[in-house]
Amino acid sequence: MTGPETAPRAAPDFPTVLVVGDDPPRQLARLNRRARVLRAGSADHRALCARLPLADALLVWDFASDAVRDAWPAAGARVPAWVHTASAGVDRLVFPELVAAPTVLTNARGIFEQPVAEYVAGLVVAMAKDFRGTWELQRQRRWRHRETMRVAGTRAVVVGAGPIGRAIARTLAALGVRIELVGRTRRDADPEFGTVHQAGALARLLPAADWVVCAAPLTPASRGMFDAAAFARMRPSARFVNVGRGPLVVADDLAEALLTGRIAGAALDVFEDEPLDQDHQLWDIPGLFVSPHMSADTFGWQDELAEQFLANYTRWTTGAPLFNIVDKRLGYVPVDPRPAP
Repeated sequence: MTGPETAPRAAPDFPTVLVVGDDPPRQLARLNRRARVLRAGSADHRALCARLPLADALLVWDFASDAVRDAWPAAGARVPAWVHTASAGVDRLVFPELVAAPTVLTNARGIFEQPVAEYVAGLVVAMAKDFRGTWELQRQRRWRHRETMRVAGTRAVVVGAGPIGRAIARTLAALGVRIELVGRTRRDADPEFGTVHQAGALARLLPAADWVVCAAPLTPASRGMFDAAAFARMRPSARFVNVGRGPLVVADDLAEALLTGRIAGAALDVFEDEPLDQDHQLWDIPGLFVSPHMSADTFGWQDELAEQFLANYTRWTTGAPLFNIVDKRLGYVPVDPRPAP
């Protein structure tokens, strides 16, 4: 048996790597003579069920699919020694059977942090400077001078103290925004932000926030954390941004908060059901930006994901500690303030 810091070493012959997804990365060709690569489409339940017991390692390339949960072998059957997901969130994989299995789970920490942070910063600036209003006035060919909000000196509550939340906080701080960072547990000597508040402090922090940014992992404790009560605590001039997971927000409560002027604006990049139905009310809510789960996706992001997996595969086959090992019971990679490898 290996300890929690490493995955089991590969056998002397080629390990079997199963890739779940309809369009696997071309870089996997570099596994020739290093692995036996099998594939299963996201919707090919029969193939996935047949091949999962053969796999030593599993690459979940289609990270938006529940296929692995649905096809996971029954208790007592052979399971992969290592599962890697090409995503930061692991909520689709921390189902009870995988949590209980000896399988090591890793994620794509290190790929998405700065792109998401830049996206959030862009949303903050766009809302503060009323870019949407300017574009609409331009469309109407109307010259109407307005005053806009200064970003520097405003206050943001960033919920989620993992790598993405910290990158968001760091980037907003560079714009002069005062940051209150909220995590699962309180820390009083954080090297970057001083205090990291416990989740229970959120109710106290919300009334003073100009920006509330959700970048938390989805866990049973965080599901629905932004509901009518949370929006009621925010000031009427506050804006809310969610780049975490859709189920963290009660969408109907957010819609009501915007329609009644309880908060001034919001931006959602993630939704409980994706893609968002064309007749969903969120498309038409005044003051709401809707984007199709794209905040992390910059040019070349899939190449970076593939290279990360290949680097971790080399470590796995040589018995070296893997990067980004998820604590399956917490539902995320325990993070210290140091940058990810």
